[in-house]
Amino acid sequence: MNKQKFLSLFKVVTASVISLLLFTDASSQKGPADKKNSPLFSQFTYRGDDQIYKDNPLEAGEFYTPILQGCYPDPAITRKGDDYYLVNSSFAMFPGVPIFHSKDLVNWKQIGHVLDRPSQLKVEKSGVSAGIYAPDIKYNKNNDTFYMITTQISGGMGNMVVKTKDPMTGWSDPVKLQFDGIDPSLFFDDNGKAYVVHNDAPDKGKELYNGHRVIKIWEYDVQNDKVIAGTDKIIVDGGVDIRQKPIWIEGPHIYKRNNRYYLMCAEGGTGDWHSEVIFVSDNVMGPYKPAKNNPILTQRHFPKMRANKMDWTGHADLIEGPGGQYYAVFLGIRPNEKDRVNAGRETFMLPVDWSGEFPVFENGLVPLKPKIRMPEGVKNQTGQNGFLPNGNFTFKDDFLAKKLDYKWIGMRGPREAFITQTKKGLLVNPFSTNIKAVAPVSSLFHRQQHNTFDATVSINYVPKSETDLAGLVHYQSERFNYVFGITKKGSDNYLVLARTEAGKTTLLASEKLDVRKAVQLQIEAKGDDYRFNYSSDGKNFKNLGGTVSGDILSTNVAGGFTGSLIGLYATTANDIRP
Repeated sequence: MNKQKFLSLFKVVTASVISLLLFTDASSQKGPADKKNSPLFSQFTYRGDDQIYKDNPLEAGEFYTPILQGCYPDPAITRKGDDYYLVNSSFAMFPGVPIFHSKDLVNWKQIGHVLDRPSQLKVEKSGVSAGIYAPDIKYNKNNDTFYMITTQISGGMGNMVVKTKDPMTGWSDPVKLQFDGIDPSLFFDDNGKAYVVHNDAPDKGKELYNGHRVIKIWEYDVQNDKVIAGTDKIIVDGGVDIRQKPIWIEGPHIYKRNNRYYLMCAEGGTGDWHSEVIFVSDNVMGPYKPAKNNPILTQRHFPKMRANKMDWTGHADLIEGPGGQYYAVFLGIRPNEKDRVNAGRETFMLPVDWSGEFPVFENGLVPLKPKIRMPEGVKNQTGQNGFLPNGNFTFKDDFLAKKLDYKWIGMRGPREAFITQTKKGLLVNPFSTNIKAVAPVSSLFHRQQHNTFDATVSINYVPKSETDLAGLVHYQSERFNYVFGITKKGSDNYLVLARTEAGKTTLLASEKLDVRKAVQLQIEAKGDDYRFNYSSDGKNFKNLGGTVSGDILSTNVAGGFTGSLIGLYATTANDIRP
């Protein structure tokens, strides 16, 4: 199946898989095993080395896009005074909805996660691409409150909202909202009224083609946090021009400017036909008229195998930045040399000219470049003074800080359920579930953020039995991953490399290993070529299994909506045999 056809069916097929997974009994999590047999991880290093950043060094007044590399899709942004807050989809990752803060749109710090406790996030039995979809964040100046509204495809939650007076201090438990569809967004008008817009199915019996969706609006009761029954109205049917059978109109946001209401949406699906379109109305409830120059952002018209390709752009949100200059955040991808998407959908940014009737994404309709101009008077401090890095960078963690870095995430359950921080490093206390389980797993994950990178960690571990394993996992999903770890056979210890494709695990290589001292494990990637290396002396690395394909780490092969993750992994349910 070609990629365009594959991606046009992407959401439909994945939604079916998700539904199946949600009603499948997952292996139960029985809690950590004996901590004395927990692996000790230390000295983790991740180093990005993409050629595009070597070829495009920053000059004065420039910064890199994407601003968030790796699996940070579906960005939404809001502002209170000089404080900007940005959130992303997180699916079955735990904690959920990473949230970032900036004073200038260039220099960002992660301040935590919006959904950081089990009462907010019900993803224990979710497939990796279920869970949290397309969060929207809004500041309501009428009551000085921040809102995050999203769709949680798990735990019977559906559409939900949480809120806070201060994003730095945590968020409320969720309120379940009574409407169907996905991608909800709030709009707070100047007169105190509020509205929700979202993607939904057409009225029953009126679906015209596969991918036919609508945008619906409701009045929203701010006092009681609920939509007002009977106020719902379809304001976009199909997309810009239903005669062209547009697919997957979604990700709506409403903006008010010069007393007119602008509705901006993604159209075309989240793959290579993705785009951003805009409509305008004199009334918040419509009717909305599409701009004549739609789409206002897309990369779909350019050669498939172009150099330094950035693609799939859409699902955008607008914000007025420093000095009155508008900017847009949106998702996009940077595929490898085989056009495979391993790092996932990332958060990009472009300046926007809104001097005319409609916003114009600057260079949004030509092939994207890795650098954009900074707002006037802003200093680029990325990678310094606690601000997140971008471009090529190195991240090191000795796990000795009192608080675990926000970059580290769990899958389907809290990190605290299986990690213990010590003066020597990080213990991962193994669950009796392995990496293929649709259940919480004892693996601490870091996103793959480059096509060319290496990730290295030191591990002290002595397995007690053949069902014990610890090491690294490169994880696209529970059904597609590589495991590179230490286990036991008879009285000997082995290092194994296994590939799981569509749920079937194959041993690629194994080798006896002396585990009396710490071993360094390394994943090394150059585009689609991955190598799994180890060192017993901390200096000289040996390869196990040769060069293997990163195909199963891509959404092209694995499907779903996430990028691949590098995990510090332990289990007492190992089924890989040397």
